[in-house]
Amino acid sequence: MSSTIQSPNRPAGDAGAAGQRDVAADLRYQAGFGNHCVSEAVPGALPEGRNSPQKAPLGLYTEQLSGTAFTAPRAENRRSWVYRIRPSAGHPAFRRIDNRLLRTAPFVDADPPPTQLRWDPFALPSLPTDFLEGLISIGGNGDAGSQHGIGIHVYAANRSMTRRALFNADGEMLIVPQSGGLRLVTELGVLEVAPREIAVVPRGLRFRVELLEGTARGYVCENYGAMLRLPELGPIGANGLANSRDFLAPVAAFEDRDEPWELVSKFAGNLWSCAIDHSPFDVVAWHGNLTPYKYDLRRFMAVGTISFDHPDPSIFTVLTSPSENAGIANVDFVIFPPRWLVGEDTFRPPWYHRNFMSEYMGLIHGVYDAKAEGFVPGGGSLHNSWAAHGPDAVTFERASAAALAPHKLEDTLAFMFETRYIVRPTRYALEAAQLQSDYVTCWDGLRPHFNRAP
Repeated sequence: MSSTIQSPNRPAGDAGAAGQRDVAADLRYQAGFGNHCVSEAVPGALPEGRNSPQKAPLGLYTEQLSGTAFTAPRAENRRSWVYRIRPSAGHPAFRRIDNRLLRTAPFVDADPPPTQLRWDPFALPSLPTDFLEGLISIGGNGDAGSQHGIGIHVYAANRSMTRRALFNADGEMLIVPQSGGLRLVTELGVLEVAPREIAVVPRGLRFRVELLEGTARGYVCENYGAMLRLPELGPIGANGLANSRDFLAPVAAFEDRDEPWELVSKFAGNLWSCAIDHSPFDVVAWHGNLTPYKYDLRRFMAVGTISFDHPDPSIFTVLTSPSENAGIANVDFVIFPPRWLVGEDTFRPPWYHRNFMSEYMGLIHGVYDAKAEGFVPGGGSLHNSWAAHGPDAVTFERASAAALAPHKLEDTLAFMFETRYIVRPTRYALEAAQLQSDYVTCWDGLRPHFNRAP
């Protein structure tokens, strides 16, 4: 048995107590969105000139991870070749385990109301709970089996996943921490992600979640549709919004550990488990463009008006999953970061709106400029398709009377999962104590100002 954990910068035997990873000092990343990366934790582990030689270097097994169909167009094709100590096919049969509060589309256990909804943060657990155990499904749409739509989840955890790994065959997972940093140990290496950063784990990739602090809470968008990508910039031009070079993929790092592990699969809407006798994170080298990645939301280059009015919120799109209908996303991941407000003769908060798309919003930090109170970090709101929404009464009165000098909006970071279908909440979310029964009253104070006189 070997419990050594190796990465390019750490020699064998320097893995920390009991074989646990200590990567804080040697985390390294490869930059660029969708790049073809090459990485090896041990020199000579990658074969030269071919993907699958008769005998792979160092006695490793060759395996390909195909994130798209083999014949997908080159610009959309995602796959990585990995060279591992044991093939991932070596496991016993899976057995069903409890889904707990995790649900998958189609969501059919409750009727979605047209009413605007908002939740307080879900409490941190009192019993030992890891990331997987702490997932709570808020709702979603589409059909995971037909590969369209999304699932919206929150998580709250107080312990790391130990000798437990997860892979999601239903969709890729966009993880948005709100409090507490995470270390994502994946087959292709390690990512550390803190609040105001995000991470994306591709469909089917094995990973575990370790807590960098005592507790963690955040949001997850489970994308059943086309893989997330950068939005087209159109008239904006070649630069702006999220820049490709600011997305980071891991370098190869592996564990050679012969000990009992649990491998959990999310497959066709349910959780399945099997026992294996080694760590599944035994990839010594890899190359390809199917990778997990992270992004620091503070690097987003917001654009906006320098005259009057303000553009549609689509200018704040970080990542998008397109649908078969051009311009209508399966899901857009949109943020509302700190930014300057300079519009002349302009109502500067978001306007009142009814939308073809459905919007789930979360607050990572600070205060959201369209709501004076009630929307707090860790909470969430759902304005479903055609549900009227906009600033509450206090915010409207304040913004209508504000002096329109240039003003920097600070101490805020909100986000939105915007999707083409109605979001169907789960029964648990609709019956949860965190659902604010009085949310709709935030608009009660809006009074008419109509004056017939010209």
